[in-house]
Amino acid sequence: MPEPRLIDTGGVRLRVMVEGEGPLVLMVHGFPEGWYSWRHQFAPLVEAGYTAAALDVRGYGGSDAPHDIAAYGMASMVEDVVAVADVLQPEAPAILVGHDWGAPIVWYSALTRRDRVAAVAGLSVPFTGVPARPFTEIFRRAFTDRGRFFYQQWFLEPGPAEAEAEADVRGYLRRLYYAISGDAPPGSWPEKPASSNLLDGLVDPDPFPAWLSAADLDHMAGEFAAKGFRGPLNRYRNHERDFAWAQKWKGAGIQQPALFIAGTRDPAAFGFGAYGDPLAVMRPHVPLVEAHMLDGCGHWTQEERPAEVNRLLLDWLARLPSPASAG
Repeated sequence: MPEPRLIDTGGVRLRVMVEGEGPLVLMVHGFPEGWYSWRHQFAPLVEAGYTAAALDVRGYGGSDAPHDIAAYGMASMVEDVVAVADVLQPEAPAILVGHDWGAPIVWYSALTRRDRVAAVAGLSVPFTGVPARPFTEIFRRAFTDRGRFFYQQWFLEPGPAEAEAEADVRGYLRRLYYAISGDAPPGSWPEKPASSNLLDGLVDPDPFPAWLSAADLDHMAGEFAAKGFRGPLNRYRNHERDFAWAQKWKGAGIQQPALFIAGTRDPAAFGFGAYGDPLAVMRPHVPLVEAHMLDGCGHWTQEERPAEVNRLLLDWLARLPSPASAG
């Protein structure tokens, strides 16, 4: 089992689960999950000769959860990842792997701290370059201004989204996980009015698909019941701040070796309908990327398809240059 470590980044203390010896592979989760979403990756990475590490992003699980929205800007997220890597492997740049919000975090870590990132893998969310406008403006034009619900608009106002999630944490997770999984039938992520709540129209499956056991769900729910949802949701409340920060790297690309894995039934992989080919939109900004689309897989890539993800990840890792020679 991985060993928990509490790492002080200078701003927050982060719980990081660590196992193995060898080059560092640091994994970063998304919403609403935690280090545990990488549970299937630890043993294969350790057996292949790597140090496997997965952190609880600030706001989650065993990590500190600052109250202020500004504390969850992308600049802080990148600083956290680099600080953890500096503690676990100070002598060489790390290999980063991220899923959902963890993917932009590792993409931007690679873009802005090339000296500390040897290679980068993103699951679910592609890197489409430093944006020309804040994401709030993009999704409002596509959804809210047309009277259509978009979950990130629902997340923006502090309070209501937290109350919905915390009223029944286990049920919230079940319904959300299922709705954008590869097991859910078409329409499970329903089209609905902009004034809707997130859970409106989402079903609670019985039984839940086998990739997430009752014990797994209990673990996830326990983490959120203890910590709450304000920190995780604050990540969505930084789009304008993130946009302004990222402009310093406008026109720059990710030059490290990169891997992208996503499911063909994952709406995030296709920008929620903004484009049809993630690789095509990535290639100008991540020239060394290789991409794999998992047929029928939904949003929870490494949990729904652990064997396929592990095979692709280990194959890619085996072909990387030595981390000590990168940077």
